Amino acid sequence: MTNPAETTPCLAEVADRLRADEEVLRLGGGRSAIDRQHEKGRLTARERLARLIDAESPQLEIGLWSAWGMYDEWGSAPAAGVVCVIGSIAGRRHMVIANDATVKAGAFFPATAKKVLRAQRIAFANRLPLVYLVDSAGVFLPLQEDVFPDEDDFGRIFRNNAVLSAAGIPQIAAIMGNCVAGGGYLPVLCDKMLMTEGSGLYLAGPALVRSAIGQRATHEELGGAQMHAQISGTIDYREPNDEACLDRLRRLVELAPPDDETPSKPFSRVAATEPSRPATDIYDLVHPDPRREYEVRDVLATIVDGDSFDEYKAEYGGTLVCGTARIGGFAVGIVASQHHQVRPANGPIQFGGVIYVDSAEKAARFVMNCNQDGLPIVFFQDVNGFMVGRDSEQAGIIKAGAKLVNAISNSRVPKLTVITGGSFGAGNYALCGKAFDPRFIFAWPNARYAVMGAEQATSTLLDVTVKSLERQGHAVDAEELATLRDRVRSDYERQMDIRYAAAREKSPRATRMKSRFASGCTRCDVGRG
Repeated sequence: MTNPAETTPCLAEVADRLRADEEVLRLGGGRSAIDRQHEKGRLTARERLARLIDAESPQLEIGLWSAWGMYDEWGSAPAAGVVCVIGSIAGRRHMVIANDATVKAGAFFPATAKKVLRAQRIAFANRLPLVYLVDSAGVFLPLQEDVFPDEDDFGRIFRNNAVLSAAGIPQIAAIMGNCVAGGGYLPVLCDKMLMTEGSGLYLAGPALVRSAIGQRATHEELGGAQMHAQISGTIDYREPNDEACLDRLRRLVELAPPDDETPSKPFSRVAATEPSRPATDIYDLVHPDPRREYEVRDVLATIVDGDSFDEYKAEYGGTLVCGTARIGGFAVGIVASQHHQVRPANGPIQFGGVIYVDSAEKAARFVMNCNQDGLPIVFFQDVNGFMVGRDSEQAGIIKAGAKLVNAISNSRVPKLTVITGGSFGAGNYALCGKAFDPRFIFAWPNARYAVMGAEQATSTLLDVTVKSLERQGHAVDAEELATLRDRVRSDYERQMDIRYAAAREKSPRATRMKSRFASGCTRCDVGRG
């Protein structure tokens, strides 16, 4: 009779077999599928994770055995075609959810949806920021009845995106391959979105569009990275490849405080570096004549720590430049007026210093992102106001402007405003004028502050004055008209001078105002800070 102890493997042997099986699971769709991913110029899900997560960080993988022994009739789905890992990125623990495109092109099986939902629940309970590395063909259609409709199926993922965001838990999505149909909502519901060249983000691909509405369109026209960066404005950062995308993602995460930061120090700070350009370059870049154009990115290069600026939606809404950077080592968000003409990819030239629909919507989303990340915001104002006219009104400029004003009004992070040129009308409001509680307002000596520019105001005021005199029976001749014009313009320009604003206390919350001149810069310390 055989002794059971002689045939039953010991625990160490069982563990060894389990580890061997796990190594097979980590290969996803197998060597040939990995080779196909590399041929596309893309990393696999686990290669992306290895580059993203800190090298020395302990990692905890969730659900490696998901879908084990299931879906054999469809060729199986190792690890349910998605990798979920808790690990540190730039010193801060995250939940990372990465589609494995080597398994049925990253399609969602029923077990895939349940695994992602489980990872989201763990992240919510532990307040872990989430990173989604998206490379998925969407729902696995042969099993759509078990993926699509129920309360714990595919749609619940998108509901969770919104709930996590409302709870203040950061979410970043990087599209590094396919992102189609309903799956396209996941990255768009996140706080930040990156996308690599060659990837696709659309509700329907070329074949389905042709079948549904008879329209012939290319992959790029429907949902390429360039289109979404320049025309739709859907993505925030366009990257050439996986490596650049993951490097950018790490830089964005580095702006948040590390896990061990104390409540008394809520902001991220590292050792400061010198700006890439000397501060004295400002004198050459910016001219007191407001009609002279300049590149605001060059101005920012004299202020922010060298090579720290990461621009947000760089190819969209060009009359406002937004991005994250460090100033004196502190992580900040920046919203700055551009002061030269901009030509969008799909529209007419836009004037510098004017806020258009696209730039207003971009800045509103960016301000909300800074609040989600706890980043103080610095506004650089050189703004004439919002674009007017039929086209702008029909495009919804009032609605877009209201979004920006709403975002700034409800902003919880510290705000600082620097007036580098004009600060006129609703543009003053939209870029955090004094009515919107900046901690400090700083103004350069060339700054001008008024409800509108001198030319427009002079014409309007002169017209009102002349009509008032005519109602009194006084006819105004040409000489008197010229005298009136000069007087009106002189008075208005005197009031536009930034020293006029610095001299007058307007806010009952401020106890004092100081006008100081240092290094040729007027500083209007009128905030509550």
